Amino acid sequence: MAGTNPRAVRIAALIQRVIASSIESQLHDQRLQGVTITDVRVTNDLQIAHVFWTQLGQEGHEQGERKRAQQALNQAKGRLRSLVGTKAGLRLTPQLRFQFDEVPQEATEIEDILVAARKRDEELADLRSTASYAGDEDPYRHDDATNEQDQSEKTIEDEGEDAAEDSHSSSSNI
Repeated sequence: MAGTNPRAVRIAALIQRVIASSIESQLHDQRLQGVTITDVRVTNDLQIAHVFWTQLGQEGHEQGERKRAQQALNQAKGRLRSLVGTKAGLRLTPQLRFQFDEVPQEATEIEDILVAARKRDEELADLRSTASYAGDEDPYRHDDATNEQDQSEKTIEDEGEDAAEDSHSSSSNI
């Protein structure tokens, strides 16, 4: 698509300006009310121009308005193409293909998801600030405590062995 050929990028920008101004000033179709041309991408061979558009509509009636606007754009495709050819001065005018741009709607959905995630993060931060330990503050055994226990166990074993040796040596003296 556009981006690799600088001429295709310039032509795409020109097509976007021409179509946007023509919809506003020359096409007097009520179905195109609120239509915005968001992007145009021209193939590198300059044969096809993909025109992306979006529409602000009444809440709850978006689907119907979108279908009517798509019909109006398809009906005006020939007139728009001749206007582009006249203003651009091209030997071959690209064929126009209109596609509804889903990006603005998806961006709003993503923004809503991010707002909900921030709200949950704030709630968790509030819970963490008032949280307390269920048991001991530090329930895990540390190396210092185990060394002390090992030493006390060794002294008990040593005392038991000393007592056993004392009783054994006293019986041999007899």
